[in-house]
Amino acid sequence: MSPEPKLPRRRRGGSESGDRPSTIRDVAAKAGVSVATVSRALAGNYPVSAATRARIMEAVESLHYVVNVHAKALSGRVPGPIALVIRDITGPSLAHVAAGVEQEAAARGRLSLVCATHGDQEREDDLVQMMREQHAAAVVLVGGVPQDDAYHRRMAEYARALDAAGSRLVLVGRPSLPGSLPVTVVEYDNRGGAFQAADHLIAAGHRRVLFLGGVCGLSTGEQRRDGYLHALRAHGVPYAEELDVPGPYTRVSGYQRTREALDAGLDFTAIVAGTDMVALGALAALREAGLDVPRDISLVGFDDVPFAADLTPALTTVRVPYEDLGRTAVRLALEREQRLAEDAHVVLSTQLVIRQSVRVLA
Repeated sequence: MSPEPKLPRRRRGGSESGDRPSTIRDVAAKAGVSVATVSRALAGNYPVSAATRARIMEAVESLHYVVNVHAKALSGRVPGPIALVIRDITGPSLAHVAAGVEQEAAARGRLSLVCATHGDQEREDDLVQMMREQHAAAVVLVGGVPQDDAYHRRMAEYARALDAAGSRLVLVGRPSLPGSLPVTVVEYDNRGGAFQAADHLIAAGHRRVLFLGGVCGLSTGEQRRDGYLHALRAHGVPYAEELDVPGPYTRVSGYQRTREALDAGLDFTAIVAGTDMVALGALAALREAGLDVPRDISLVGFDDVPFAADLTPALTTVRVPYEDLGRTAVRLALEREQRLAEDAHVVLSTQLVIRQSVRVLA
């Protein structure tokens, strides 16, 4: 069998005379025109004859010349990208925020960049500075945060530095900042959503509701806990400290906390899980203990990620408009000069989605 023919290797951005990247001067020399004529032809902002343009484009192709996009961005001819900075790109809810950002950015002819911090504050600082230097049109930060003075100072520095560079800081799923700062905030109703979840269970006759909340001190978890407590107060249900169990928003944590509650002999007939991933872990622990949902224990999640409707039983949960959060963040950032000042802070609603994981007690 004859050997498979090898394709010629194509240099990316290399000149015909060597391995160095081709320059606009190389293009001009090959096409037999001035550098200014090449620049005008590529920019499309000055009349150039069809024959001359054809020679220039042929030279560009043969030399594999790549336009200096960064230089064009500095000149204002290329719109800046939208940068999304999140803790983890693998989480289902954050992935939907990213999808919304990408869809809206693409619809507006913008490139979107997704960067993960993995919980490293210094990396977040570096990414924001990098996006400022790249002249990003907006930097979108997503996810719950500790609401302390250090966080507020850091966000204020971000907002002012980005604004000075013509960019915009957008906080998604984070509370607004004190004072008057050049920042856009897009939240969703965490408190209202958690209230709906707990209210639904209490209205169904449940009085002992295990709450698998988030990490103490983080804004998202604290807001959802507030909603849970509000529902207890609204129905006159006594607060039981042993049923208020904080922890990470992970499947493993949901399993462990539910397992520990069962092993401790806690009396409860229902669970409000801080996220659908936590609910998935709780469901596994309940089944492992021989308990049925919803016959023995009712279960409500939070997020309405795609798998929630496919569980058995289908999970009652709180729907968060994650893609709308991403789209709204981009829209408000890019249209900020045309919109009223109050549009700099928007709160999107959440919705209880009732399925089959809750039983009405007799």
